[in-house]
Amino acid sequence: MRLHELFDGLNQIVEDPEIVSLQLDSRAVTAGTMFCCVPGYERDGHDFAGDAIESGASALLTERPLGLGVPEIVVGNVREAMAPAAARLYGNPTAKLKMVGITGTNGKTTTAYLTRALLEGGGMRTGLLGSVHEIIGGHAKKSLRTTPEAVDLQQSFAEMVAAGDVACAMEVSSHAIRLHRVDAIDWNVKVFTNLTHEHLDFHGDMEDYFDAKASLFRSGGGAAIINVDDPFGRRLAEELGSATTVGVDSADADLRAEVVATDSRSTLFRVDGVEMRVPLPGPFNLLNAVCAVAAARQLGVDYEQMEQGLEHAEVAPGRFQPIDCDQEFAVIVDYAHTPDALDNALRTARGLADGRVILVFGAGGDRDASRRPLMGASAGAGADLVFLTSDNPRSEDPASIIEQIGSGFGEGGARMEVVIDRSQAIEEALREATAGDLVLIAGRGHERWQEIAGGEMIPFDDAAVAREALTRMTS
Repeated sequence: MRLHELFDGLNQIVEDPEIVSLQLDSRAVTAGTMFCCVPGYERDGHDFAGDAIESGASALLTERPLGLGVPEIVVGNVREAMAPAAARLYGNPTAKLKMVGITGTNGKTTTAYLTRALLEGGGMRTGLLGSVHEIIGGHAKKSLRTTPEAVDLQQSFAEMVAAGDVACAMEVSSHAIRLHRVDAIDWNVKVFTNLTHEHLDFHGDMEDYFDAKASLFRSGGGAAIINVDDPFGRRLAEELGSATTVGVDSADADLRAEVVATDSRSTLFRVDGVEMRVPLPGPFNLLNAVCAVAAARQLGVDYEQMEQGLEHAEVAPGRFQPIDCDQEFAVIVDYAHTPDALDNALRTARGLADGRVILVFGAGGDRDASRRPLMGASAGAGADLVFLTSDNPRSEDPASIIEQIGSGFGEGGARMEVVIDRSQAIEEALREATAGDLVLIAGRGHERWQEIAGGEMIPFDDAAVAREALTRMTS
């Protein structure tokens, strides 16, 4: 595609090279690439423009003139200009897919997996983009981030179309919205799950966080599905006026689900007089399920097809995942890493446990520290015994993070133990458990690596560590 075809208002330019790809990383540039000079938090892409040209870049997308001898498109915001250019380069692939975007603090991953299962039950081959996996043409690979950069997104959508996918369920992070990664997507359905304390190191306060999420829905295009059990969801639904509202507790929701029965592995629920079983326990997962049901219904899937889809639904790894090694107590691994998510996981655990709830968790370093004492308060109120341990400490001292969590613990309630080594903490929690107890290992879920000082990544899988410890205990 010629350079002028990628951007509006560029019908006449002196040089009009053929552009075969867009790149943000100068190391990935080859002949025919347009290098996008994205200003980052630590590095500025403009500083690498010369390297990109040496590697064969044919043009630059930049926020200031650089005069390096190749055509330059100078714009006010490279990220904002990059998204529609990438969509054009790949032939506007989202116009050929039924696109479902799911945003919210908690539940995005589970809702995306369930939405994909329901759409496939309706005969739609469906791709998936999210924090755990990217699934294209039925083939899964590990995701690098929740919502990729616009260039990578549009390439993935084009690959879905080429592989025969007709729909896509994807997670949409607030960072992606603010950084224009999801601009130029032709949405069919947008889903709001909830909004709780998270990412305030990026957004500053809850109002900016809400505004970022809400802007996805304000941009027009696509039907809105809003969880009105959540106060921010109710506020958004009232602002939009035309949303389909869903809930469990809200009697005025357009689509309301109710629990029929639940156990440690599934929930039987009723919606619109139809009973369906989702392979996950807990009321928060029921809200995720009803969001997915509403999205699938919007795209023409009937309830009989949904039932069939849920029968074969793949559960997202690390989302209230049971670990079964024939032990006499329950073990659950969950990604809960915010105060609200931890509250929900502990309430569900309490409802499933015949005995005590034993919790293992920590908090990530170099992230919003204000949530740490809030999580400590949730742990102290919701568990009987808590092992405070390391999560992904990154550049911070794990002991300092644990101290901040413990400051919110309060008096009474749960007993607290500090075991900094996470493997040891998991094993001690499992050895403490007796028949009828439930051990909840929270915070990392699906993650397979632990990030420590110096950016070093060491292999660490909560589920695998738990299985190994249980095997040693029972052998």
